[in-house]
Amino acid sequence: MKSCVTVSLVEEARGGPFVLWDDLPAAAARAAELGYDAIEIFAPGPDAVDPVALRGLLDQHGLALAAVGTGAGWVKQRLQLADPDAGKRRAAIDFVRSMIDFGGPFGAPAIIGSMQGRSGDGVDKPTALGYLAEALEVLGEHASQHGVPLIYEPLNRYETNQVNTVADGVCLLERLSTRNVTLLADLFHMNIEESSIPDALRQGGTHIGHVHFVDSNRRPVGHGHLDMRPVIGALREIGYAGYLSAEAFPYPSPDAAAEQTIRAFCYCLGGFDH
Repeated sequence: MKSCVTVSLVEEARGGPFVLWDDLPAAAARAAELGYDAIEIFAPGPDAVDPVALRGLLDQHGLALAAVGTGAGWVKQRLQLADPDAGKRRAAIDFVRSMIDFGGPFGAPAIIGSMQGRSGDGVDKPTALGYLAEALEVLGEHASQHGVPLIYEPLNRYETNQVNTVADGVCLLERLSTRNVTLLADLFHMNIEESSIPDALRQGGTHIGHVHFVDSNRRPVGHGHLDMRPVIGALREIGYAGYLSAEAFPYPSPDAAAEQTIRAFCYCLGGFDH
């Protein structure tokens, strides 16, 4: 398993669960200094970061780009894939497609979390879930052109009423004809929704394609009450070899959160992978 830290460039998301902020070159330098393997970028859109400059930055610091978030489509433009308005759904798909095309050349999949939308306000639950599935079909196939999966994230009940558990996420993925969509297991959301995080990870199995490494209170690992030993054990059982990406509040500060997370990563993995 590999270490990763989130970097947010979205002003409207300030106060949200991202460790490093604003200055991408400084964030990359700090991530490398602390020993991270990769960064995960939450950007306002596909044109917010120059690809050539980003390639140079990653090469300079020996970092990979683990994934790119799409949530700015919701935060900035209120776009979501279950919108009752067909034109807005198309705009949401186009935004996600553009983020896939931004991350794809770096081998970085796009993550669909908050842009999945929800039922209510003009769309019932079966219809909303159908709209989401249709979008995942299209976008999963689009991502395959870059040789990367599309990552779909179940969220807790306070953020969506689409899919809240890993088991429901597996059911959604197995309904799709595309095999190019994987699940993001976010330990914060799982702490709310799952009766057992390790059991849920085992049930997710090979569908798990990305992990958000965060404690029960959405603070960096070590600042909450999750016991990470059985979590890491379950990930090893399913053969997970992807990123443990720190999507956590920058508590008590961005730099302290980044330091705490890499310490927790090394401790939890016992030096085996790092």
